[in-house]
Formats: sequence, structure tokens, C-alpha cells
Amino acid sequence: MSLINTQVQPFKTEAFHNGKFITVSDESLKGKWSVLIFMPAAFTFNCPTEVEDAAENYAEFQKADAEVYIITTDTHFSHKVWHETSPAVGKAKFPLVGDPTHKLTRAFGVHIEEEGLALRGTFVINPDGIIKTAEVHSNEIARDVKETLRKLKAARYTAANPGQVCPAKWNEGSKTIAPSLDLVGKI
Repeated sequence: MSLINTQVQPFKTEAFHNGKFITVSDESLKGKWSVLIFMPAAFTFNCPTEVEDAAENYAEFQKADAEVYIITTDTHFSHKVWHETSPAVGKAKFPLVGDPTHKLTRAFGVHIEEEGLALRGTFVINPDGIIKTAEVHSNEIARDVKETLRKLKAARYTAANPGQVCPAKWNEGSKTIAPSLDLVGKI
């Protein structure tokens, strides 16, 4: 069953954020757009490159009124050390969320049972806690956060403009489509 257009399940966990430990829950996601980026584990090879990519584009997420959450199956204590010892991860100004109980990875369908790790999953969630995009792929393939930003902006646009859809390769400011019977077979 797809998670698209479903409510985020209740959760509560700890994160390392800007030098302190904070609690993150399903309620933390309400009221603004959220981007959940699941990674296998801290202290790996590909994961720091993705954290750095998100950090370098964080201002764009903030302009879109969105918070980024990096989630691994480690603890918030591990994330503190990861943030302090990795130059790439040290750039993160967003929460590094621990999921040692695997509740989140299981709820989002990205848990690898035999490894106790997460697949690379990316989810855009609207301010009501509804999942609007989902992307999950194999761990050897790192993501490009610019595509996540594009999807976030498309989800924001369609939420603000009911009756409009974003065509392939849509970017902010591009034309959208108003679906109608007159367009069938003409595009």
C-alpha cells in the first residue's frame, strides 16, 4: 500500500539540533512543510555527502517554509558525535533524528530488517502531516537534494492552486496544466 496522501503515524524520538538534544514527533511536523530524508546510518561513506548537499541547500528549504529532518537508525548521541567529527555533517543546521527503535523506518517502509538499517527514502509532508511525495531506493545510490526541492515546490504549488498539475520537469515559475477533457490526446 502506498503512503501517498496518508497521515504520518504518531511517533516521538530524539534528535541533535544546533548543539542540543530536542524531541521530534509527528506533532513537530505540523504547521509547516517537512522533508524527511532517511539514511542507513551515521559514519558511513555516502551519507555525509547527502547531509552536506542538504546543508548547502538548506536556505532554499527555509524559503519554501520547510524543515529538513535527516533520519538514521542511530541514536541522537551518535548524531552529536557525527556532527562534531565530520566536516560535511557539521554543516547541518537541521535536526539529525535518531531512530534506534526503528519505529520511523518501519512506518515509512524503509527498514531493512536483516541489517537494522534504513534504505534511502525521501518524503515530502504537508503542514497537515500528509505524505505528498515518496522516493525510496537502494543505498549505494545517493540523492540530489535539488530534485527534492523541486518536488517540494511542486507539492506546495499544487496545494495552493487546486485544479493545476505540474508537468514533467516543472520548476517554480513554469507553466502548469489545468486538466480538462479538451486536453486528452492533444499533449
